[in-house]
Amino acid sequence: MEYKILPVGDSALTVVFGNKIDPETSRIVRIARQYLTGKQLPGVTEYVQTYATLMVHYRPLEAGYEELVARIDAELSQMDTEGGRMGRNTILIPVCYGGEYGPDLPTVCDHAGLSREEVIRRHSGTDYLIYMLGFMPGFVYLGGMDPSIATPRLKDPRERLEKGSVGIAADQTGIYPLVSPGGWQIIGRTPLELYDPERDTPILYEAGEYIRFVPVTEEEFLRIRREVEAGTYVYQWLRDDPGEGGQPGREG
Repeated sequence: MEYKILPVGDSALTVVFGNKIDPETSRIVRIARQYLTGKQLPGVTEYVQTYATLMVHYRPLEAGYEELVARIDAELSQMDTEGGRMGRNTILIPVCYGGEYGPDLPTVCDHAGLSREEVIRRHSGTDYLIYMLGFMPGFVYLGGMDPSIATPRLKDPRERLEKGSVGIAADQTGIYPLVSPGGWQIIGRTPLELYDPERDTPILYEAGEYIRFVPVTEEEFLRIRREVEAGTYVYQWLRDDPGEGGQPGREG
């Protein structure tokens, strides 16, 4: 395993594992994040996974840069990236496509030369790896979208997108967890609360897990929304975790 460690300001460093976006590099970054988190290194406050790097935030008065680099280097030299099996956890995200929830679905259909039903089938027909979170709390950078439905961003971004909006921008798809301006082609909306600061787990998912979009009718969308607001909705997971066996859902 090759990597390099670089400074980021006076209270962070980054461990660079590669220079391209692919599932294998993401897997190694995830293993490193979990492995180092378990070591509870003095002074470290947070690990942030990105496409090909792991950023380490720390308190410089508790751990100096050179000291921390030496410790991380020593730990990573002992990390096993081949042994064992990484669990695969997939959260099911219901989406009502088209209509008022997805005003740009016709644009995507026209650009792709596909029917409404086929665009929905291709968009919901794969499990998307969460490479990283960023931009706003709970915003996911996903990999794996069918290239046949790739569509350019809007020329004129909207001033307001409703929370839960599911969109396409070039060859990426994603979800807006909060009300926000944005230039993505909005093809649907989920009734789930992807980010809730009052919840024990504010963000439903994390980097290295997967998202599967599940088409629902407007009637189902409204029912789920009522359950979410009442606190009775059970978030659905397909859980494949060799360390925990079984498949209980993550707390929602």
